[in-house]
Amino acid sequence: MSRKCRLKSCRAELPSVKESNHWQKQNFCNVDHMAAHGLEKARQQQERAKKATAKKERAEHKEAKERIKTRGDWLKECQIAFNAFIRERDAGLPCVSCGRGNNVKQNAGHYRSVGSEPSLRFCEEQVWKQCEHCNSYLSGNLINYRIELLRRIGPERLEWIEGYHEPKKYSIEDLRAIRDEYRAKLKQLRREAA
Repeated sequence: MSRKCRLKSCRAELPSVKESNHWQKQNFCNVDHMAAHGLEKARQQQERAKKATAKKERAEHKEAKERIKTRGDWLKECQIAFNAFIRERDAGLPCVSCGRGNNVKQNAGHYRSVGSEPSLRFCEEQVWKQCEHCNSYLSGNLINYRIELLRRIGPERLEWIEGYHEPKKYSIEDLRAIRDEYRAKLKQLRREAA
């Protein structure tokens, strides 16, 4: 069985174990190679320690950023995660208002806007993929939105959406849970699509 010097820069063939001297039994050509190998190992350990320290510092920095986030920052993150989930969920569907396909910019359009009904902000039944034109320039194109929504979810659920809802005050813990839930749902959808 052929053996090679363990020093990466050398890798010279070594004689068989029966013919070898002490250093070759250690899998090195000579003492210098053994020392160089030790230095290589020390450098690798230093690199691993540096990477571990950098990883720990990044985690601490991330934690510090999380601690100073305002409720508004958390709401924004939740909305981004929720909207991304809606766009992915409805990827194969046309615009809920005008029926345009996927060749235009798509948004997550709320039937009842966040400003008019904040308690339905994260209600999946009342948020569907909508083209940028209908959502931004036609203020949701609500007449056509309502017609399609009636077809998609039925009159009972639409009546519920259009009814009164108790205002919700989300705590930071609630918002963290909502963000994580929609990130996980988005990841699951992408996994299933792949």
